[in-house]
Amino acid sequence: MSSRSAVAWPRRSTAAFKRDRAALKTYLDAVSAASSTEFKTWSKSDQLAFLINAYNAFTVELILTRYPDIESIQDFGKFINNPWKKKFFNLFGRPATLDEVEHSMIRAEGVYDDPRIHMAVNCASIGCPALRNEAFVGTRLEEQLEDGAKRFLADRTRNRFSGNRLEVSKIFDWYGKDFEKGFRGAKSLNAFLALYAPQLSDRTEEQQRIREGNPKIKFLDYDWALNDRRKS
Repeated sequence: MSSRSAVAWPRRSTAAFKRDRAALKTYLDAVSAASSTEFKTWSKSDQLAFLINAYNAFTVELILTRYPDIESIQDFGKFINNPWKKKFFNLFGRPATLDEVEHSMIRAEGVYDDPRIHMAVNCASIGCPALRNEAFVGTRLEEQLEDGAKRFLADRTRNRFSGNRLEVSKIFDWYGKDFEKGFRGAKSLNAFLALYAPQLSDRTEEQQRIREGNPKIKFLDYDWALNDRRKS
């Protein structure tokens, strides 16, 4: 199984995933059945798409084990039963954790080196980027990652230019170093955000300030409430 042959991606909300639990299980069984030998034969794009899909789908599955009686993924525990360190699924023939998929695989130094993955992986919280209603696929990965980055940075509840400063998601604080590795020539967080000036502000003069790379940055509080709890 590769990202190119993934089964249909179930619908996006937690409640909808609950209704489509059988489809999700089929998807996760296929993910778990992939071997490391097979994985190594895929293109980098197919590999990264597969890992992002795996992270997102297993996160949803974890939430569903307690849904709807759960307010936040942090309800599992921050120390004991930490959801990101819990070995509740198999990947490449062995028990694995969400932390391993994200930090040891997706963010592995010198492997994929694409900071836009932080706008693609989803922790089922309001503060997270929106979960796509389709699987990531290698043949469209560049398009999908770029679309996800633009959508997230255009979301004024999470990222915005306000009062002569940039107010951005805490994600950019937690993973700041990932935005300093030269993606499209950006070697600082300001330089990365400058790439998306049109998304961060609708005003030409503010976009210019962002492109110049000199606004002060404030990191917004992160909302860990389950994304189903978000008010419309």
